[in-house]
Amino acid sequence: ALDLGINFFDTANSYSAGTSEEYLGRALKKHVPRDKVIIATKVFFNEGRLSRQAIMREIDGSLKRLGTDYVDLYIIHRFDYETPIEETMEALHDLIKAGKVRAIGASAMYGYQFHNMQLAAEKNGWTKFVSMQNHYNLIYREDERELIPVCRQFDVALTPYSPLAAGRLCRIDWHTNTMRSKTDKVAAAKYDSTKDADYDVVLRVYELSKKYGVTMTQIALAWLFAKGVTAPVIGATKKKYLNDAVGAFNVKLTDEDIAHLEEAYVPHKVVGAI
Repeated sequence: ALDLGINFFDTANSYSAGTSEEYLGRALKKHVPRDKVIIATKVFFNEGRLSRQAIMREIDGSLKRLGTDYVDLYIIHRFDYETPIEETMEALHDLIKAGKVRAIGASAMYGYQFHNMQLAAEKNGWTKFVSMQNHYNLIYREDERELIPVCRQFDVALTPYSPLAAGRLCRIDWHTNTMRSKTDKVAAAKYDSTKDADYDVVLRVYELSKKYGVTMTQIALAWLFAKGVTAPVIGATKKKYLNDAVGAFNVKLTDEDIAHLEEAYVPHKVVGAI
């Protein structure tokens, strides 16, 4: 990843019970100076959710596991329905002041919730969010209705998760009897109810990949870049998948291409981690 110019690495305190942070921290410390990479981690799936006490406890645990004295981006993994917004935002602001966090971001919530959190920070002179890691791809565009416009209003960068829809935008035969199609229950819950309508979009991704002589992955990611996404968060288990993703920077879709891809979209029920 580093050799390809990738410098943004995303993890969370809850991934593999914290071992994801440990592995990432060791790998980066071994191969690259700390100031050459951007490390993002998250907080929420822990005791106390986004209470002040939980945030203060969890950041110290994340820093220890990552082997660093600060993280570049600290993301709240979900919206906390139990903790007052002001308590969360002030705690995050205090992490900035303490030098443990350089910037804060949010993930997976409704537009009005994100708007209220930004307003609370603005009203009290606290640090506002600079990024949103939402559910966004060619076959799930519901955040275009509310959340993304709110992000634009506050000049917040989009760093969506599931940019390839759990592989559905990467291959024309994703619906065949693969191991992932049989075992990924989370993806099934997100996409299976609309798979027939979604497949029309997938076919158009395939058509454009043939037109330009690139992969479906590159078309799907190029569409996100054309929509103003800053950094889609991908997961890659093989080096060739990283090469594939980076190649999307060389694909420039026309307005006609974008319209063709979007035309087949059918409104979806709001799904994901809300």
